[in-house]
Amino acid sequence: MNGLHLVADLYACRGDNRYLRNRELLRQFCIDTVQSAGLTSLGDLFHQFEGDGVTGAVVLAESHLAIHTWPELNSVTLDVYVCNYTKDNSDKALHVLRDLMAKFDPSDYVRHDVPRDIQHLYESLNPDYGFFIRSSKRLEDFNTGLQALEVHETPQFGKLFRLDGCFMTSERDEFVYHENVVHPAAIAHLEPTNALIIGGGDGGAAEELLKHPSIRQVTLVELDAKVVEIARKYFGKIHHGVFDDPRLKLLIQDGLEFLKDTPEKYDLIVLDLPDPIGPATALYEEPFFRDCKRVLAPGGALTLHLGSPVARPERIKQHYERLARVFTLVRPYTMFIPLYGCLWAMACCSDTLDPLAINAIEVEKRIAQRKLADLQYYNGATHHAVFALPNFMRELTVGNRPGPTLVKKQRSAASAK
Repeated sequence: MNGLHLVADLYACRGDNRYLRNRELLRQFCIDTVQSAGLTSLGDLFHQFEGDGVTGAVVLAESHLAIHTWPELNSVTLDVYVCNYTKDNSDKALHVLRDLMAKFDPSDYVRHDVPRDIQHLYESLNPDYGFFIRSSKRLEDFNTGLQALEVHETPQFGKLFRLDGCFMTSERDEFVYHENVVHPAAIAHLEPTNALIIGGGDGGAAEELLKHPSIRQVTLVELDAKVVEIARKYFGKIHHGVFDDPRLKLLIQDGLEFLKDTPEKYDLIVLDLPDPIGPATALYEEPFFRDCKRVLAPGGALTLHLGSPVARPERIKQHYERLARVFTLVRPYTMFIPLYGCLWAMACCSDTLDPLAINAIEVEKRIAQRKLADLQYYNGATHHAVFALPNFMRELTVGNRPGPTLVKKQRSAASAK
């Protein structure tokens, strides 16, 4: 229902302390401020506790005002809600909140203004940093048995989906992630024929891989069949029908177990995974990276996302160290991903394939030769640009890798004169 909800916690209040302790004084002030704001009181109930605190509520034709005081802490909680169904009462609710805050005069406060007709989808990148995206319509919301899955229609990103409260992909910006997780390694490879994706049930990474004409098969190992089902239903603009391509081999299976048993060798492996939380944690550990290396064909490469170097620098450092113990060459790279709300890191890992061994001109030449269509991000310039690391990212990755120990050369007796 259309409305405005205002909640506030007031700390170390400097106003007249009697209003924290006296039921009748507080009640009358609340009624007066409701009337002065132009809201309609239908009744009220205020209760005095033995410890002098007061709790109370004023029932409004427009909704309610609720208040609770802690005199021993000089603190107050406020809750004001107005419905805007027939007319906009937002200014009146703000009037009430301002009057109450002025009366109590807090030294500090926490306040939230929540528009009730708008749904904001929040994601915390760490305990102190996050962002929101507005949802205009919830299309799906259920537990698959493995994870919580949501699909939303949004004004900014079109359709998007989330797993366990984390944004995964969207119609309008998926190309930033999928093109970068695939093409830097795929273009650097002279002729990739066999590729493996662990995760990636939305089909976006598979669609990018299959743009390369030399690819004869992509094996997609997705743990959750519901992700593929949802992708087929809602995200054709991401996968472009890839699930019906005869070159795609779809397996609903645990990627960890698949790698232990497969006899195949792959030119490219893409780990298109959720963040390393819960069951996904094992897919970011060194034993799994070693299994990936074991099934890479000579000259092959592994690509994966590492997370946000801004929100989770310790995670980037940890992942890089693990990868560097497994692969001879680990090339971290970064780009801003709108849906993820910040700078994001990926890595290309190999013993022999180096994405920086080819220049921008050669990248453009291979794009043309392979007739790669509908690239919205990737080109010769961005191929190298994403590998240009800011200094803080260098310190987390390449600057953190131990180099060879230099042994000082001893002079011979003859040269010591």
